[in-house]
Amino acid sequence: MSKLIATVFGVGHIRPAPGTWGSGVGVLMALALHYIGGFPLLAIATVLVFLIGWWATAEATRGAEDHDPSEIVIDEVAGQWIALLLVSYGAWHAGLDPLKLYPGWIAGFALFRYFDITKPWLVGWADRRGDALGVMLDDVIAGIMAAICTGLLAFLWHGVFGV
Repeated sequence: MSKLIATVFGVGHIRPAPGTWGSGVGVLMALALHYIGGFPLLAIATVLVFLIGWWATAEATRGAEDHDPSEIVIDEVAGQWIALLLVSYGAWHAGLDPLKLYPGWIAGFALFRYFDITKPWLVGWADRRGDALGVMLDDVIAGIMAAICTGLLAFLWHGVFGV
């Protein structure tokens, strides 16, 4: 069961770029959760997927030399959901269909992938931990960075430019 969860039911085996596939599926799952229960459900699910993902990653990599094999993508789902929380909140707060904020969903996806791939600053620090918590934390931090940048872009676009 831990391998199924860690690979998000096999998505992590899709090639090339399993992390991007995992993030893409994460966006679709976030949209589904938002439609079912709005921002509150996505926020609760994000905490749960982090905790379950930490356990599943630890189990799936127990005794392995590679602490972060590419097929483990549950960390991408957790980080991607964090990156999208502000967009989900904005849609939920305004009572809008979340797809009306599609530029935010696209920006959250692209920025998360950028920070997850380049691993700047704290993202790289977490990745170098060499354990299951580090596998999850680097994506959590990348998600936070992407959420901040997505929020700044929304502020500039709507607050400064008035669009």
